[in-house]
Amino acid sequence: MIKDITIGQYVPGNSFVHKLDPRIKILLSLVYIVDLFLVNNFKGYIFIVAFTMFVILISKVHISYIYKGLKPIFILVIFTGAINILMTPGKGSPLFHWGFIHVYKEGLILAAFMSLRLIFLIVGTSIITLTTSPIELTDGIEKLLNPMKKIGVPAHELAMMMTIALRFIPTLIDETDKIMKAQMARGADIDSGNIFNKAKSLVPILVPLFISSFRRADELAMAMEARCYRGGEGRTRMKKLVITSKDYIAVFSVCILVAISVWSNFWK
Repeated sequence: MIKDITIGQYVPGNSFVHKLDPRIKILLSLVYIVDLFLVNNFKGYIFIVAFTMFVILISKVHISYIYKGLKPIFILVIFTGAINILMTPGKGSPLFHWGFIHVYKEGLILAAFMSLRLIFLIVGTSIITLTTSPIELTDGIEKLLNPMKKIGVPAHELAMMMTIALRFIPTLIDETDKIMKAQMARGADIDSGNIFNKAKSLVPILVPLFISSFRRADELAMAMEARCYRGGEGRTRMKKLVITSKDYIAVFSVCILVAISVWSNFWK
């Protein structure tokens, strides 16, 4: 399961989505997320599903990466759906009732909407990291935060911290997997027992993981210092971010998606 987490991973490529400006990708992803919560009918989600599948297709990212990113949240999706089904009151008689459990049509509809939103929220955000290198992501976040420098927000430092944290998620996942296998090879029982025994068995994993994390942080700090890193002031870049015709096409496409999907709310 731990190997299925794809957050922070980057898949090199030369597709249309890979070539988009990182600033545009970040902004369009935010618009996409907002659109997920604006649509309140299944007709609108037909367009969202079709658009998402099309983006995955032209990004040339293998569907297995998307599936692996969704596997860890399946339990959360099921739990969210169950809560909405059981806790949503409805009008009229329930579709099913047993004791204090009442299932209404409104609950099923809301559960379907919340599950779809959660799934496509993960898919949409995963496409950013899968098609954008950490360096491009840092530059994009910094450029978007630059206007906030006027009120004292350290744009470069914030962008650097966010990207480093995102970049080291796969590294820490890989390190955790190695530590778990090493402890199991020494006879540690991690998977069996009740929840308290499982929590107790995590101690031999967390201690070496924390030590490894601090060591990696120290090595990263030394490497940045050895390269004379002194923050963002006066820092130049080998590749400058430039808005191209591809970015305008992407913006136009997402605007069309939002317009149609929101308009579908008023269809009868």
